[in-house]
Amino acid sequence: MQYMHPNAAPFFLEGGEDAVLLTHGFTGSAGHMRPLGDALNAQGYTVRGILLPGHGTSLADMRGSTWQDWLQAELTAVRELKEKYRTVTVAGLSMGGCLSLIAAEQMQVDACVTISAPMKTQQRFTWAAPVAALVMPEIKWQNGAVNDKERRLDPEYNIGYDGMPTKRVADLSHLMKQARKNLYSVTCPLLSVQSHGDETISADSAEIILREAGAKVKELVWLEGVPHVCTISIEKDHIAQAMGDFLRKALNK
Repeated sequence: MQYMHPNAAPFFLEGGEDAVLLTHGFTGSAGHMRPLGDALNAQGYTVRGILLPGHGTSLADMRGSTWQDWLQAELTAVRELKEKYRTVTVAGLSMGGCLSLIAAEQMQVDACVTISAPMKTQQRFTWAAPVAALVMPEIKWQNGAVNDKERRLDPEYNIGYDGMPTKRVADLSHLMKQARKNLYSVTCPLLSVQSHGDETISADSAEIILREAGAKVKELVWLEGVPHVCTISIEKDHIAQAMGDFLRKALNK
């Protein structure tokens, strides 16, 4: 496969008997999860970072993928890890957080971590995407002209598309709705991470997740002053530490 950058590729980091599945977000790549993967692996976890179908290569590839493809990739990875490891934690960024929630709703996992996971977005008119796609097949991100330094993101791992296939917005919306509809089914320990500086999702997304989830063990971590893709921001070490602390308690390590 021809990746848009070597750091877009999926990764597997062997560690102990406790595995963590990391899933990137809409139009992103495994690169957005790699610093977190390295940090968790250094703490002793086996970490797998998947690349969702249609991502990390070209926007043309993404036009041909759907929410069913993305969810199938998530569930398949969970099944494969469950066959080999003592525990499996699902963790995802943005849409990857929605996929993680759906996996936790449908499968028996040991813990779930959502990072910048949207229950609602700040984007308007998403309902019109299928019609808009007929005349505007691609939409460029509004902050595309903002450089990594201004957004305080690590350029080495900020690998993703500079826009999105318009017709795929409906797929993202479907996964958000599916994840929220069945939040009561998430009964494993749950950690939700969000930044007050997130410019993409609704400010109360993390609170919605924790309020509506069926889990008895729930924790919320707020970040300050970093954008949506916080896993490659100056707060990446904070996220890794908070996640490690949470998992040690949740998994009784």
